[in-house]
Amino acid sequence: MANAQMPLDEVLMIIALGAYVVGALALLVYFFSRSEWLRHLAIPLAIAGCAAQFGQLIARYEITHIWPLLNLYGSLSLFAAVAVLIFIIFAFRYDLWFAGGFVLGLSALFLAYAITWNEGSMPAVPSLQSYWAKIHVPLVVSSYAAFMVSFVISVMFLVKYYFERSLAKQGPHAPVTMRMDTPNIAAAAAAGNAGAQWLNTIPSLAQLDVLIYRIVAVGLPLLTLGIITGAMWAHESWGHYWQWDPKETAALFSWIVYAIYMHLHTRNAWRGVRSAWVSLIGFLSIMFCYFGVNLWISGLHSYKV
Repeated sequence: MANAQMPLDEVLMIIALGAYVVGALALLVYFFSRSEWLRHLAIPLAIAGCAAQFGQLIARYEITHIWPLLNLYGSLSLFAAVAVLIFIIFAFRYDLWFAGGFVLGLSALFLAYAITWNEGSMPAVPSLQSYWAKIHVPLVVSSYAAFMVSFVISVMFLVKYYFERSLAKQGPHAPVTMRMDTPNIAAAAAAGNAGAQWLNTIPSLAQLDVLIYRIVAVGLPLLTLGIITGAMWAHESWGHYWQWDPKETAALFSWIVYAIYMHLHTRNAWRGVRSAWVSLIGFLSIMFCYFGVNLWISGLHSYKV
């Protein structure tokens, strides 16, 4: 009897998932404890997992000779890989490792969900057999990945902001402003408040606000190019640039939300907590565009059977 051998792409997928899970746990503990050895453990795991994922996509293409991003399994794999890649780049540039547990954890969850959609390799339908598939899909999925990283930072901003506000209500402290940042958290941390102590170790609200902006500034151009190339692909396949398909409409809505974010961020009154909420809402719209439309609503982009 011949020995059953697991395909290389599946082996690499398991390696990536394992690296993300262990790396996420290490960085989550690092987030609360600031034990440097955990960060040193997690960094190579994040890099290895990301490299394994890209290797998995390449191996799958070489094995099947079918572009691997035309189903939810492939696109989610790229989504997780690019999210970790963007995070790694920003983490090295801005010392963002404190957020790594959440980014790697979400990437691991999406990757685990992707595995449930692995139905083998089937040839794409004629409309998907286009060179646009190799341009449009990576652009759109990469934009989603950037928005996921900005979402994590937005949530951390809001947690720190509202914790500062809750402390301010407990006594006659200075009001919360972007310039004064979080004096009440600093005071509570010095007094031994555990929640304040770990929040006090992450960057200031102003720094988090800038990080969100810079990451969104990566995602929005990618989404813009993704929508444009999608229109070109639609014209080639169906004869129309735009058909108000549910996916097209949802993508346009998400683009508008993030365009509003970029515009409002130019106004001092809207920077900070307001723009962080817009960023959070934007990612929720991305998730609906990615999963809600593709899985629950019939349309040209639907994965529904």
